[in-house]
Amino acid sequence: MSTQHATHDWLNLSQRVAVVTGAGSGIGAAIATGFAKAGAKVAVVDRDGEAAANIAAQIAAAGGTAIAFTCDVTRQDEVRAVAGEVTARLGACDILVNNAGILRPGPLDTISIEGWNAVLAVNLTGYLIAAQAFGPDMARAGRGSVAYSASKAGVLQLSKQLAVEWGPRGVRSNAILPGLIRTPLSAAFYENKEFEEKRKALVPTRRIGEPDDIAQAALFLASDRASYVNGAEILVDGGLNTVLMEMVPRPGY
Repeated sequence: MSTQHATHDWLNLSQRVAVVTGAGSGIGAAIATGFAKAGAKVAVVDRDGEAAANIAAQIAAAGGTAIAFTCDVTRQDEVRAVAGEVTARLGACDILVNNAGILRPGPLDTISIEGWNAVLAVNLTGYLIAAQAFGPDMARAGRGSVAYSASKAGVLQLSKQLAVEWGPRGVRSNAILPGLIRTPLSAAFYENKEFEEKRKALVPTRRIGEPDDIAQAALFLASDRASYVNGAEILVDGGLNTVLMEMVPRPGY
């Protein structure tokens, strides 16, 4: 049995419709590719239409099913329009992965309100907009999965609230909390090998995570194998969150 067929059998995602936002690169691209390999029909959604088209083309070249959609998740009209197109071209949404996010680094005492609002618009409000646009299809079907690939407090609480309100209608909502992941956004940092080794030393598994590490968690959460996982926060960080234990004196260490 091939690896792909084994994945199909275990996850039962074949012919499910998966919508992945921010799927033009990095973690989103890995998640979209992972769902396609598992047999799902994937909507590759990204503000950068060319990037989305490239990922969809790669998936198609590998034998998968994917359609690219250009969309700004902060625009409710655009997201709703894409939701209609997805239903018409791929079918009703079964899985929504809210992965789109932006970064505006800076200290709180100097960050501009414009920058603050821009981050919230994409990383928090955009998740709600997408959930509202794609959620009704899942609720009507009596099943579905919403995954949030982010670690922001507001997003975590939103995910839990969706789990409470939509759980009775068969829709699950879970959050994935990535650790140190090598993506296009962080790749420049890891070009400095000394920096990379210091980062690796912080992680108990002694490596920097890859987008596929997050994708595998998303695939599991979206599958029927995780049918009783709802409102959860799944750490995918190589043990970084527990690193303080290394500072506690223990026999033999």
